[in-house]
Amino acid sequence: MNNIVGKIAPHFNVKAVNTDGDFVEVDLNDYKNKWLVLFFYPLDFTFVCPTEITGFSMRHEEFKQLNAEVLGGSTDSVHSHKAWLKNLGELKFPLFSDSTRTMSRDYGVLLEDKGIALRGTFIIDPDGILRYALYHDLGVGRSVNETLRVLKALQTGELCPVEWKAGEKTLGKN
Repeated sequence: MNNIVGKIAPHFNVKAVNTDGDFVEVDLNDYKNKWLVLFFYPLDFTFVCPTEITGFSMRHEEFKQLNAEVLGGSTDSVHSHKAWLKNLGELKFPLFSDSTRTMSRDYGVLLEDKGIALRGTFIIDPDGILRYALYHDLGVGRSVNETLRVLKALQTGELCPVEWKAGEKTLGKN
């Protein structure tokens, strides 16, 4: 597992379905000089996953205002993603396909015995450094509010205490 916070994020180059429904390639280098919120989810056509994906999409403008892009995906194919988008509706970010499971393995989210990814959330800084990694069980959706809070805290470059929120006092330089 190469995903050590504070180190260079594992490189990826994968197929995705973009916001227009077209098949494209996405590469970690596409996000150079921007923050990237990268998240993995288990499977298309499930119950919890659409709540997370649409949750990130509804808050997309907030991420953009923070010079951050969002990229989500799973081990499903781009064809599965495209079919699922008919149910999900318009998304404001691409969905990647990790059908080879290489990216899931590199980010330490792959459940080898099931061939699917855990829910993993990663924040990569504009220099390609992995700054945040969160893994959790399949049955619990992640918090977009918490992801935004952590992104804002990381962007301060300062020490941020428990439950810190943007605009509150920090503890000084990191």
